[in-house]
Amino acid sequence: MPFRDKNIETLPRDELEKLQVKRLKDTVARCKKSIFYRNRLKDIDESLFTTPKDVSMIPFTTKDDLRANYDFGLVTVPKEEIVRMHSSSGTTGKATVIFHTREDIETWSDLVARCIVMTGACKADVFQNIISYGLFTGGLGLHYGAEKVGMLTIPSGAGNTKRQIQLMKDFNTTVFHATPSYILYVSEVMVQEEFDPKEFDLRIGFVGAEPHSEQTRQRIEDIYDINVFNSYGMSELNGPGVAFECEEKSGMHLWEDSYLLEVVNPDTGEVLAPGEEGELVITTLSREAMPILRYRTGDLARIVDEGDKCSCGRTHVRISRIKGRCDDMLIVKGVNLYPSRIEEVLMSFPEVAANYQIVLEREGCLDSLTVRVELYPKMFDGDLRKLKKLEADITKSIQDEIIIRPRIEFHEYRSLPRSEGKAVRVVDMRGEI
Repeated sequence: MPFRDKNIETLPRDELEKLQVKRLKDTVARCKKSIFYRNRLKDIDESLFTTPKDVSMIPFTTKDDLRANYDFGLVTVPKEEIVRMHSSSGTTGKATVIFHTREDIETWSDLVARCIVMTGACKADVFQNIISYGLFTGGLGLHYGAEKVGMLTIPSGAGNTKRQIQLMKDFNTTVFHATPSYILYVSEVMVQEEFDPKEFDLRIGFVGAEPHSEQTRQRIEDIYDINVFNSYGMSELNGPGVAFECEEKSGMHLWEDSYLLEVVNPDTGEVLAPGEEGELVITTLSREAMPILRYRTGDLARIVDEGDKCSCGRTHVRISRIKGRCDDMLIVKGVNLYPSRIEEVLMSFPEVAANYQIVLEREGCLDSLTVRVELYPKMFDGDLRKLKKLEADITKSIQDEIIIRPRIEFHEYRSLPRSEGKAVRVVDMRGEI
């Protein structure tokens, strides 16, 4: 079983928790140097902390706090020590910005390198980074980690799909990093260009940046005949490298020497027990320029088997795949549902291609839910009975999963809109009347 830093990755739980307490104390003391936290933490005496659970004495930090303190309100070092800035997309309001010192970049790169090695990738691999570079953290985060491992790194970025395929072929790419929706699209173009996705030298894929189901992961693995690993990160917490699957694929290991994890009820903020699904709340423990305390990520997941050491030997806690975001939840006809549950159903049907859309509209005073589904060409052979049966099967399976009965629309292969970045799966037109 490969390790990047076996001593820290297999640290006994009691020693890991002692390290967390020490770093939590240091982090709180550092945070008091920032404009934002100085007042918020004035009644907190970090010297009294004795266990990681004492972090609950500290108020939550939210994305709104980061926006309100744009641009340097959370910074704890002189500006001349900052060497990098990253930013969220800002699609739902003012962007959030994160700053890094040189040491922060080194720490982040090392965490990502741990993740890469944990999957069985090594310096002999050729790594193609098929994701956006720039203010988005995904590109540079994996890039620096891959170089730290010693891999030949191809910074291809997102888009220009035919060129991606040519690079894979010319340079014998063995490992890639991409969004799940885009790498599925790449396979479609491969077939269109008369390539077999299995004929490439690919053996490992890293997917992330958008929620996806286990069925989608399995579909990518089957199409390319590779091992695909799920990952978790967000720009406010550095970016990629917060948590990653090992070769066992029994949850994502979250690096607890750099992050302190809580799972809370998204409505009440109450800390939940291991195994209960809720919102991930994360405290950074090893960041210089801009540490963040009890950050409400908005991401929904649960702790997997706390205290039960993974068979890979790592002791760091595992989290489930991300179910979705608190703000991704849709309310349709009074029912709460997450798009990922519909995806799980769709991807279980082999006749269904990778692309789909969920469309919400208002018909009179009532909501309507339409699922637009692409089918593989072989399904449009003139046999309407076959299509009717498939429509009925999908309708029933989705209704069994989410209670609501959807309307199913079949579309020709490659006819629905595609994205080279994060896929747009939900089109909500209920507010457009």
